[in-house]
Amino acid sequence: MKKEKKTYKAKINWHKELRLLPGYLIVGVWVLFTAVMLGWIVGASLSTSREIFSGQIFKFESGVHWENYATAWNAQNVSVFFANSLLYSVISCVGVLAISAPAAYVLSRWKFTGGKALRIGLVVAMSVPVIMVIMPIYSLSVQWGIKGRVLLVILYILLRVPYTTIYLLDFFSTLSRAYEEAAYLDGCSAPKTFLKIMLPLVQPAIVTVTIFNFMSVWNEFFMALIFTTSESMAPVGVGLLNIINSMKYTGQYGGMFAAVIIVFLPTFLLYIFLSEKIISGVTGGGVKG
Repeated sequence: MKKEKKTYKAKINWHKELRLLPGYLIVGVWVLFTAVMLGWIVGASLSTSREIFSGQIFKFESGVHWENYATAWNAQNVSVFFANSLLYSVISCVGVLAISAPAAYVLSRWKFTGGKALRIGLVVAMSVPVIMVIMPIYSLSVQWGIKGRVLLVILYILLRVPYTTIYLLDFFSTLSRAYEEAAYLDGCSAPKTFLKIMLPLVQPAIVTVTIFNFMSVWNEFFMALIFTTSESMAPVGVGLLNIINSMKYTGQYGGMFAAVIIVFLPTFLLYIFLSEKIISGVTGGGVKG
């Protein structure tokens, strides 16, 4: 006779759950509000301007207007804004990692003169609002003749380096030095140890911080508004502003909401498919030494 497996259910701590009830309610209301707003925008993106203003977006009396997306992509130049943001985001994320990962590793493993001051400086740099340094940056860019896409990419990289370095530094600090000692005995140089052994160990953190950086650059608006000199180099944030302004004259509100969905979709899908990586990168770490 087969033995029946006994299953044990964990007892629910109702006292603890009741204490957390206000938090559950706040999160639930926020999720519901966000879902309703997203649903409304999706419905509006498939409706006509008349249906939007009459509040009949979910009736689709005139049909589902998929052509709004084609209009947004082509006529409203969303394809150009999309490509620009993708270019800025990818290059910036690669550049930030190329600077921050080695810097974080060195700061976490070696003690040298000025190391502590450098770490403090990175923390201070994280606390400085962009709006406080935007005018000096603009003045220097004019003096040095740096402008356009090159300037934006440089700014995005430099502004994300402090946060990324501090984030990765904490992860490198938790890794056991036994890895490096074993690599040294095998004849690995310090750069090779970093690239082949230590960097893969913090992969969850790298994935997480790269996602954060990508979303930050993708959604950035203030600097792009100031430093872009033409519509051909504008990212999605500035591009959406131009589309909204043009709606005053064209009245294609369905295309405007379709543009919002197109711009929003990459970061949404990125979070949906990589949410486990984000959580493991936030909560995980290496073997403490």
